[in-house]
Parts: sequence; C-alpha cells; structure tokens
Amino acid sequence: MAIISVIGCGWLGLPLAESLVQAGYRVKGSTTSADKLTLLRQKGIDAHLLRLFPEPEGELVTLLEADAIVINIPPKAGPQGDDFHPQQIRHLLAALAETGSSPYLIYVSSTSIYPDLNREVVEQDVVTPDQAASPAFAEAEQRVLAQGNATVLRFGGLLGYERVPGKYVAGKQGLTTGDVPVNYIHRDDGVGIIQAILQNPQPGQTFNVVAPMHPSREAVYRKNCEELGYDLPTFAVPAEPVPFKVVSPEKLQQTITYKYHYPDPLAFYYTR
Repeated sequence: MAIISVIGCGWLGLPLAESLVQAGYRVKGSTTSADKLTLLRQKGIDAHLLRLFPEPEGELVTLLEADAIVINIPPKAGPQGDDFHPQQIRHLLAALAETGSSPYLIYVSSTSIYPDLNREVVEQDVVTPDQAASPAFAEAEQRVLAQGNATVLRFGGLLGYERVPGKYVAGKQGLTTGDVPVNYIHRDDGVGIIQAILQNPQPGQTFNVVAPMHPSREAVYRKNCEELGYDLPTFAVPAEPVPFKVVSPEKLQQTITYKYHYPDPLAFYYTR
C-alpha cells in the first residue's frame, strides 16, 4: 500500500498519519480547519481541507485516490440528529463509488455501540442497528463493510498524554460508578493497531480495540489523581448496581501479531 489517506487528522488521526509517514508511506490527510493545513504539511502529510455537512465540501476526490483509506470521522450529530453520521458515510462512499476504485477501507467505530449487558461483550453481540446502543454507528459500520474490502475497528475510550480520565473527575463528590470496569485504549496502541491492520489487512472483519486489562474506574481515577496531583474524588455506593460491559479484545489478539505498549490502563503514559 504505497498511498494511504487518513480522513480525519484529529487527536488519533494526526499521530497515525505521522507514524505512517515515518514508516515510508505516502500519506494524504484531511482536516476541517484551514489553519491546520500548514501543520500537517510540515509533518510530511499531503494535507487537504474536507468537511462533511453531511455532503462533502473540499477535496474529497483527491483523498479517495489511495491504496487504503482510514475513515476517522467523529460521529457528531448535526441538524439531522442521529442520522447525520450515517449520512456522512453514505456521501463519502457514494463519492468513492464514482471513482470506480476499491481501496482498502478501515472505519474507526466505537465500543459505545455495545449496550451495557453486565458481562463480557464480543464483536458478534452487535451486528445490526437493532442490537446496538448506538444504532447510527451500526448503520455506518454496515455501509462500510458492504464495500467488501473493509475492516471495522471498534475503539474503546482513547486516552494517554493530556487525556487523563482522573482529570475529568478531580474533586467530584459521591461518584457511584467506581466499581465499573474500564474499556480504554492508549493512543499509542490505537495508532499501532491501525498500522498493523494496514500491514495485514482483514477485509470483512470487525475488531474491538481495547487494552486487555479492565481495572475499575475508581482504581484508574485514584492512580491518575495521586500521580499527577489532581484532587481525589470521593466515591459512594450506588442505590442500584451500575450497568457495565467488559469489551473483549480477544479476537484482535488472535488475528494479528501486535504487542501492546500499554496493556494495563493503570500504567498508561500521561502528561499533565
């Protein structure tokens, strides 16, 4: 794969694009901000402006001219509500169909697609929108997989560097979700796993991308606050058990050869 496009060079997409450039690929990347074009180009990325409202505005056709495309578009709702993100994907895929090409696609989805089933969940637990906690994600996934030459990656909570879970609850009182297990992935591992899938494509497959270990939120919050100097939150016993899910990465681990940098969320690398 000589040319790879990263549609959405945000918090995950930009370091992914940088890593691919360093690995010797020619990399195209999109941003919604004209101010960011210079930054991307300084990093060796062939940068293009693209917005999906949900119709594409910008240089989509150029971005689609690639051997592989990573679709990393945050599923923000627009005026159309929950259908906004699936519409973005429909327009993108329609533009791809017009090119007549069939690049390998990786679609970055989310583990928020799973309902809280109070057990371990695997990829087959959600296949159709009616099974999903986020039907829009499931619809978008189905549309991408229908292209044939595509893989879906369901990412857990993306953390690391300045994204510190304990920071967001510092000093809060009476948290009742302390016993809930986390489903996190460090950004470095997210980048590494996408790159591993590009090197060893898995068309037609869906994978969970989470760290193998699932400590409790309380354990993570306490460690973050103690190590980085945030005010500790307090915890309370909930009146009713808090629903949860434990997202399994077993299918991914059995399919590709990848060694996690941070298998345990209690040992993630952060910067204050």
